[in-house]
Amino acid sequence: MVEIAIQNYLNLIPTVKQSPKGYLWSSYDSEADVLYVNFKKPSHATDSELTDDDIIIRYEGESIVGITILHASKR
Repeated sequence: MVEIAIQNYLNLIPTVKQSPKGYLWSSYDSEADVLYVNFKKPSHATDSELTDDDIIIRYEGESIVGITILHASKR
C-alpha cells in the first residue's frame, strides 16, 4: 500500500475553508519550481501583480482567482 502524509493534507483544511468560495486547486511544476493555486475553475485571469516576495496574484476583474508561488521549494 502506498503511504502518503495524510496529516499534511489535513493541515490544509483551515486554508481551504478560508479560500474564496471554499475551493482550492493546486499543482506543482518541479522543473520550474512553481506552485499554482487556483480558487476558481476554470479561471481566466484578466490581470496580475508580482509581489516583492515573488508571488503572482491573478485577478479576474476585481476578484482574486489564484496565486502563483515562484521558487516554491525554497519556502
